[in-house]
Amino acid sequence: MRAGHLIRTTLVLVAVATAVTACGRRPSQLETPYEASERLRKEAEQNKEPVPPARPRPETDKPFILDRLI
Repeated sequence: MRAGHLIRTTLVLVAVATAVTACGRRPSQLETPYEASERLRKEAEQNKEPVPPARPRPETDKPFILDRLI
């Protein structure tokens, strides 16, 4: 009975740790919406297509509390 309880507790803790770690973000792999819009604007200018409207530059990147877990 104690072994079953220990295994169940361990599995729950591993599941919680995995879920919490998945909430972070890796900034080097994803481009921000501002960067994506700038890239699309440059591509449109090069292809002589209508240029989408410019987005305002974000003030700063606010780190998420769970980013340190990654």
